[in-house]
Amino acid sequence: MLFGAAFYDEYRRTGSLAQDLDLMVGAGFTVIRVGESVWSTWEPSPGEFSLDWLAPVLDGAYERGLSVVLGTPTYAVPAWLSTMHPEIAADLATGTPHPWGSRQEVDITHPTFRWYAERVVREVVARYAGHPAVIGFQVDNEPGLHLLHNEHLFERFRDHLLATYGDVETLNERWGLTYWSHRLRDLDELWRPDGNHSPQYQLEWRRFQHLLVDEFIAWQADIVREYAGEDQFVTTCISYERPAVDDRSLTEALDVTAGNPYYKMQDALDITREVRREEMWWSSGVWGLYEQADRMWSSKQDRFLVTETNAQSIGQSHWQNHIPYPGQIELAGLALVARGAAMIEYWQWQTLHVGIETYWGGVLPHSGRPGRIYREVSRLGHRLRELSPQLEGFVPDADVTLVYSTDTKRSFDFYPPLADADGGPDRDSYLRIFDAFYRGAFEAGAQARVLHVEQLTALTPADAVRQHPVLVVPSLYVASDAQLDALVAYAEAGGHLVVGIRTGYGDELARARPEVAPARIGPAAGVMYDEYTTLDSPAAVTSSTVPLGDGAAGDAWADGLHVEGAEVLVCYTDGIYAGGPAVTTREVGLGRMTYVGTVPNRTLAADLLRWAVPRTATADWTRDPAVTVTSGRSTHGRLWFVSNWSRDEAEVLVPVGVGDGDGSLTPGSRIRLAPWSVRVLLAQATPAQEVPRDHAVSR
Repeated sequence: MLFGAAFYDEYRRTGSLAQDLDLMVGAGFTVIRVGESVWSTWEPSPGEFSLDWLAPVLDGAYERGLSVVLGTPTYAVPAWLSTMHPEIAADLATGTPHPWGSRQEVDITHPTFRWYAERVVREVVARYAGHPAVIGFQVDNEPGLHLLHNEHLFERFRDHLLATYGDVETLNERWGLTYWSHRLRDLDELWRPDGNHSPQYQLEWRRFQHLLVDEFIAWQADIVREYAGEDQFVTTCISYERPAVDDRSLTEALDVTAGNPYYKMQDALDITREVRREEMWWSSGVWGLYEQADRMWSSKQDRFLVTETNAQSIGQSHWQNHIPYPGQIELAGLALVARGAAMIEYWQWQTLHVGIETYWGGVLPHSGRPGRIYREVSRLGHRLRELSPQLEGFVPDADVTLVYSTDTKRSFDFYPPLADADGGPDRDSYLRIFDAFYRGAFEAGAQARVLHVEQLTALTPADAVRQHPVLVVPSLYVASDAQLDALVAYAEAGGHLVVGIRTGYGDELARARPEVAPARIGPAAGVMYDEYTTLDSPAAVTSSTVPLGDGAAGDAWADGLHVEGAEVLVCYTDGIYAGGPAVTTREVGLGRMTYVGTVPNRTLAADLLRWAVPRTATADWTRDPAVTVTSGRSTHGRLWFVSNWSRDEAEVLVPVGVGDGDGSLTPGSRIRLAPWSVRVLLAQATPAQEVPRDHAVSR
């Protein structure tokens, strides 16, 4: 278990290097990240390298037992390079280059940029790869910020389309370009993406953009591996909502996933309060923090590194200044660990004195003098050091698996099915639908795994059922025949498949399918529809089968369902489909298919997930409403993270024999949790016990 922060001695204005490193050791740090933001420091002038300035940092770290992740600086190009070669600028629209003065303003594919980038990467990595403190490398930083519209990339896009479709007539047919007289005689007539209104074009354009990012990161990773030792990892840090990122494919060229989960603190971590989600790059609510962690696990279906998270305020100015309540740093950090984090690093060690991120709070304030945040980070650091041996081989439990579709998200970004609060298109429709089901699982006490649809279809139906007994597909609009057939095969093999709106409506190019909806899955599910509607207000529902809480309703959307062999689980009581089915279910083969024809609100989603997952890994833990219990297996036994997400004391009844640093607890013991606190308990495996390695909870 690694713990630390990004550290920039080159920005120093207070204190000393030795003092800072000693404070890090005092805080329980085991790792720092360095070097990724300062190309102009590494190479002050073209071909003039200054490499030795980092040596005291690495030497001092090694002397104190601190490991180092070394970053390559390619995301922040120096002014001299932009001035010498303005042609490397990223075009944000056709013929509109990004002005220099921020970061990531560059066309990452341009041969001139690549030449300079390779040179600086080789110089830096060759100088320090052999340093005993360096355990790994971060190439670039949060890639995929911009969709690149440079002319030579548009030409590459046309070549990509020709390689994909073979000829222009096939492209005309597959994209339906008879519409609005868009038929092409030749690919030279392909219009620029700026004014595009074709969903098929847009989807392929977004796919092409993530391929550029994948190739760039893989290219840089290959260079670094020429110098890296076998025991040094290569990664990049992912900001998951960047428009040109497909995290699953991006991480294929990397040794480990690393991501940057930022979250709102104070009352946004009070589980008893409802907090509006304001941004997509950071989360609000306890469930949102857990969702970020489960998304990071999903990239490689394995433990991950947190390369950045917040110690206090976040954002590039003053308006998101929610520093944590006492205890929340430890509470949130251990939540990330509970869902698979193998490293927690804060951004950053000391709050900056200049620049746009002057008020992005670090572990130390502007004064450099340790305060409350340092003390709370230290408490977490020492606790993680104690827990680290118990986390060997840790795999979080999962009661339910949610299937994620990057292509559907891309399609809905452009062509959203849901309306926003003002009646306009909601460009976050996919995340809104996905979040509804994820939060429903969280509210139902079910721990979730997130699985990319491509990862699902790589499994046999039997393996999919064994690893993921309950599978929720919130929306799979962009789907091939094979992907939809795999869903049916999963259910027939014994899994419980829950599918949401727009699943089976589009094909792999986001074209509306000509079959009766939901295509390919409808006959097995025993349901069909030929119309659907926007819901301007929630539609109340009722059920004689599923216990529903007060206020359960469908939100934003409703399919006009007709039952053809399915059982009606939930009906509308008002709205255009009053008396009609909102949710249906049907046995199919050895399993079951449940169709949810609306976006369930918070209450309905939780009720449906309680019904679909009647027995969870933590079901026997009796606790107050503010307490979550998450669990997982390590080589040493079963770990339980018992967390109080409120300002009040809470109580938990322990159903199993467990222990922690405070001693042993027998089944039936009661523990009291202070506000904003967490206990980590271990039920040790005996030699006769085999610790299951499956990611799914045994049933």
